[in-house]
Amino acid sequence: MDEALLRSLIPSVLAILVRRGADFAAAEDAVQDALVEAVRVWPAELPRDPTGWLVTVAWRRFLDATRADTARRRREDLVDEEPAPGPAPAVDDTLQLYFLCAHPSLTPSSAVALTLRAVGGLTTRQIAQAYLVPEATMAQRISRAKRTVSGVGFDRPGDVATVLRVLYLVFNEGYSGDVDLAAEAIRLTRQLAAAIDHPEVAGLLALMLLHHARRATRTAADGSLVPLAEQDRGRWDTASIAEGVEILQTALARDRLGEFQAQAAIAALHADAPTAEETDWVQIVEWYDELARLTDSPVVRLNRAVAVGEADGPRAGLAALAALNDSLPRHAAVAAYLHERDGDLTTAARLYAEAARRAPNLAERDYLTRQAARLNSGRGR
Repeated sequence: MDEALLRSLIPSVLAILVRRGADFAAAEDAVQDALVEAVRVWPAELPRDPTGWLVTVAWRRFLDATRADTARRRREDLVDEEPAPGPAPAVDDTLQLYFLCAHPSLTPSSAVALTLRAVGGLTTRQIAQAYLVPEATMAQRISRAKRTVSGVGFDRPGDVATVLRVLYLVFNEGYSGDVDLAAEAIRLTRQLAAAIDHPEVAGLLALMLLHHARRATRTAADGSLVPLAEQDRGRWDTASIAEGVEILQTALARDRLGEFQAQAAIAALHADAPTAEETDWVQIVEWYDELARLTDSPVVRLNRAVAVGEADGPRAGLAALAALNDSLPRHAAVAAYLHERDGDLTTAARLYAEAARRAPNLAERDYLTRQAARLNSGRGR
């Protein structure tokens, strides 16, 4: 079963059902039922028109659910409305669905969560991790969003800022390696950049390209993580870096700085350094200051502490870290790194082990466990 194929068809099938009159929540449920049926049937025989097959099955599931909740006369009328099986139009509705899910009746955070779940294909757990909230809290938020959009029309699409936030989170989840959505996020952001002249759209596209340019070097052949300082820079995609830098410079020249442009500037400084030792950490700290001013994000301040540690020494980095809540994800990993650079290997080993226990994925846990074992063995750096 080609799970990537199934995932890629979800937006178009969902959009077709909505256009045919299904409310959003019912359409999503029907599509999920059709996907389950596809997993059961397709391994034996893949249909010639997978999208048309899913539309037909999903529409039937929608009609079945509607019949269960309506009067007999209405149920009989709906039977006549069932479309005949046949090819579905080859239209990419994904970006349109992103805007529809970013509905003005929803708060930005709820719109992002709904889109990630319904269109992006992320699990509730993955979305909760991105938002730094418990999974149960995110499940309730998504359920409320579904109920809200079920009772409203889709004649007022959402704003660009919310769609950018969704694309950013989809890219980050794909870039982490847990779900391969990074290339799809880049494709959709290119579409948005072609349709809208907006510096933050350009900033996000530049950021994605600069990060994606070094994706092949982020893991070793055995799947283990490779830190930025140890990556083979000769394998970075120089064409993507050049494109990202050019897009960023054009956006910055408009003097309408936003968070995605600031993040892209940091990524560009990393990409521009021939070696890790030649990284311009002082300028990176300055960009993190701008980013913190724009977002007031604790994650940004955590990353800034690392940059301060590189620019001004580990003790300065630890001082910056002390101002942050130690329950913040990856706080222990950053503290371990800075303590190791400061020569306190015992504390660093303990913190690496603690960070490993709290790691969000297996690859990161294994990397942090190895760091703790390395220091405990007495080898150090």
